[in-house]
Parts: sequence; C-alpha cells; structure tokens
Amino acid sequence: MIDPNPNPPPTRSPVPWVISLALAAVVGAVLFFGGYLAGGGAGSSGCAAPDQAFAALCEAYDRVQREYVDELDPAKLAEGAIQGMFQYGVEDPYSGYMPPEQYQRALGDLSGAFSGIGAEMAIRNIDDPGDLAACTELTSTCRLVVVAPLSDSPAERAGLQAGDFVLAVDGESVDGSTMNDQISAIRGESGTDVTLTLQRDDDEPFDVTITRAKITLQEVETSLIDAHIGYIGLNGFSAPASEQFAEGLGDLLDQGADQIVFDLRDNPGGYIDAAQQIASQFIGDGLIFTQESAGNDIKRYESTGTGVATDPEIEVVVLINGGSASASEIVAAALQERGRATLVGEPTFGKNTVQVWGRLENDGGVRITISRWFTPEHNSVAPDGVQPDVAAARSAETPPEEDPILDAALDYLADQPVALEVRRAARSGSPSATLKEPMVVGIVGARSIC
Repeated sequence: MIDPNPNPPPTRSPVPWVISLALAAVVGAVLFFGGYLAGGGAGSSGCAAPDQAFAALCEAYDRVQREYVDELDPAKLAEGAIQGMFQYGVEDPYSGYMPPEQYQRALGDLSGAFSGIGAEMAIRNIDDPGDLAACTELTSTCRLVVVAPLSDSPAERAGLQAGDFVLAVDGESVDGSTMNDQISAIRGESGTDVTLTLQRDDDEPFDVTITRAKITLQEVETSLIDAHIGYIGLNGFSAPASEQFAEGLGDLLDQGADQIVFDLRDNPGGYIDAAQQIASQFIGDGLIFTQESAGNDIKRYESTGTGVATDPEIEVVVLINGGSASASEIVAAALQERGRATLVGEPTFGKNTVQVWGRLENDGGVRITISRWFTPEHNSVAPDGVQPDVAAARSAETPPEEDPILDAALDYLADQPVALEVRRAARSGSPSATLKEPMVVGIVGARSIC
C-alpha cells in the first residue's frame, strides 16, 4: 500500500472512488479552513470548524492570521495542521501526510515507471560505513553515492559508475539537504537535462549532463547458479512486478532449474495484490493471507491457481532479512506456513498493516491504515517479523563479495534430494498485472531510484 512516486500518477486511480470519498471526509476534518484562501482579511479568516472538537484549532488559525507579526503562508499553515493531525492525533507511523513532491514520487515508484536518469542512490557514511543513523542529512561525511545505474538507462549511457559520489545537482551543493530532496531534484520531465557534479575515487570532481527519460523499473533479477539451481531476486511489489516475476521464474524452470533461491532481502513491499499473485506462483490453491478491517470485516486472499512452480518437487528457499517488509512478509510467511519454502536469513521487518493512499487538493497525499493482515495460520508478523527456518546473517563488516545468507541457502539445498524430474504444470499465461485494489503494504521512502 505505498504510493512513493516522483512521477505523474499511473493511469488507474490510486484509490477506488468509495475510498476516495472516505478520504475526502477525513481530510475535510482538517482542511476545514472554509474560505480562508479566498477571503482571509484583517478581521476574520472565514474559518468554520466542522464540529466542536475543531473549534480551538479554528480559533488558533484566526488569531495567528490576525495577530502574528509577520506575513504567513496559509498553505503552510494548512500543511502543518494536516501533519499535526497525523503526528499527534492518529499516532500511527504508517499513516501520514505526504507533500506534493513526495507523493508524486511515491506514485511513480509503485507504478513501476517514472521520468529520471535511472540510477539507484544511497547515503554512505565515509567515516563509519556501519552507522547511517547519524546521517539525517547530506554532509561532507554523509555522502550521496551511486549504488548502480540501471541497465540501459540514461545514467548508464552517461557513464555513471557504482561508487560515484554526487556533490551537486544543477550546480547546487547537496550538503544540508536529504537524499529524498536530491532524488526529487534529479528526477524530472522526460527530455529535460540535469547536470550532476560527481567525484570518482580521489579524482577531481567533474560534471555529467544527463537527459532524463522514462524509466521502467525492472523488479526481477534471474540467473542460473548451476544446472539445477535458479536464483530469482525481487526488488519491490510495484505494478509490473507480478508479471515480471512469473516470466522470470518460468524461464528458470524452462532452463532446467528444479531448486529455486527466491531473494526477498531489502524488499520494502508494495501492492497487496502483487503479493497475492507472486505467492500464487508457488502455492497452487488455498489461503495466502487474510485482511481484517474495522468492524471485524475479513477478506481472504486465496491462490490464483495460475502458478508455474506449484509442484512440490520444486524445492524453494527464500532469503530474508530485516529489510524484507510488508508484502515481502506476506509472501515469505505464506510460503513458510503452507510448507512451500524454507526461509533462510534474519527476522523480517515486522509490519502487518495495510494502507490506502489518496490525493489531496494541493496535490499532496495521505496514507491511512485501514486494516491488518494475518498469515494463513492467523499469526501476526508484528512486531517480531517472520522468523527464518535457517538463521544466517550479513553484518556491516562482511566484505561486499561475500554473502553468508546465500551461502547458507546453497548449503541447505545441497543437503536436499534433487528431483529427478520436474513435473511442470502447463503455463497458462502470466497473471495479470492489473491491480483492482490499489492497497499498499510497504515502507515509505524505502527505495531511492532517480
């Protein structure tokens, strides 16, 4: 249930009209400054509280408008009121207000397409790589670094390399800003240019001008580890994820893989329907998870019955860690409890709530928790996360070329009998990537691709 997009919203509405009306009612309780934008004069602002509970807030707005020594921006006051409602009234870390730029960026990430340069970014603490908590903003110590350019992207064609430090965007130093600020600055309208000032190794800084283009996220990575073992990594549960996953998994099986390593590490989640469809690739029938809303309204999510790897002869190992959240936890828990996979790694994030997202009149958005989800055995993953069957960990000191969690998975598979024949079900086509209910389970701002 996330809408982290730095782009124009997807063609489908991000929230069904019924939910839109509900959101409008909630937002109306805060954006109640009646005619203040049009008619706030020296006397009354025209603020009319919708009910007695908001009378004090309306009175405070009137007084600030009349008495504050400097001129105030009504839009900022309104944003502050919305933020305060969520921060101090709702008190849910997954519900909240998103300013226009953040909301548009979130929508783009979920749609799987946006306009930018096609590079994954991160913050690196060059003094202490293991301590990112100190990096609340970019400084000479907390640097913005290119993790990798996406394949066949403007960034790759311009020569960006993993490890390049970004010092400035269009001549403005990144110091003092946040990574989200810079992701928004680097993204922009397709066909326009952005100039990055980079530093590579200890060389002198240099400028690279890149023409932005439409970027389609490739959520799936596949490879054959050996003749029998296929690897499939999933980066997120955006709109195209389920179709890409079904295609990639089917290709691995067609190449002879009868053991699958499914990597969900550092996957922050996404659309709830994508989680159902991807879990269905391994679970042939029956329950995947339930969703429980206010009033004990329960919805069951069953297998779609269209999976390409539902045969129990196909051995599945799922890699998880503390960055595996929400939709990732839905899939991991379902495969574990339904007996379709062995989980290897570390406990997952531990988020079991579902959000809807809705646009506001100022082009910002709200995210509102509407339900909780539970595993097939009606367990909650909050707060402890999904527990691995085989514990393995990767620490900050682990060299980049080493992967103890993957090694543990391969050791586990080496002890399993290899199927002599994989009875592949006839592939009746990939599940549709059309998501009828744009509900999101995920971590806001977890992805940093520009």
